[in-house]
Amino acid sequence: MDQTLGLLRVRVKRGLNLAVRDVRSSDPYVVIKTSTHKLKTRVIKKDVNPVWNEDLTLAVLDPNLPIKLTVYDHDTFSRDDKMGDAEFEVKAFAEAMKMDLHGLPSGTVVARVQPSRQNCLAGESCITFTDGKLCQDLCLRLRNVECGEVELSLHWMGLPGIK
Repeated sequence: MDQTLGLLRVRVKRGLNLAVRDVRSSDPYVVIKTSTHKLKTRVIKKDVNPVWNEDLTLAVLDPNLPIKLTVYDHDTFSRDDKMGDAEFEVKAFAEAMKMDLHGLPSGTVVARVQPSRQNCLAGESCITFTDGKLCQDLCLRLRNVECGEVELSLHWMGLPGIK
């Protein structure tokens, strides 16, 4: 545990326009994976625009390594179908944690991450200082699928004795 930089709370908010994998809909859930952790949301039945609003907490060992997200369609009698994947980085978020934010007004944008060919962002993502804490909202465009996006919110949770 001494190598852990901190805990990252990932709120999986919702999916948008996810692919249909059953007859007319899908039963989606999200898996988030790092080199050491694998966590998943609950299954939302028959919905291509699911709302999870579910918090998953990951230990961050190396902010340079991307976090992988995969959406699956739950099937009862066969293997779950993949509905797309994405990656997101926490490097800019970890760098913002090192800034001296004392005295900043709540709601201040401290950094912006632009969409590019090297990331899965569907649009600009802002890292914001709100109520004494940093948060980052992002919308990820899913790859390896015909359509779909997933909205997330990141919150850094420090460890006792670690700044």
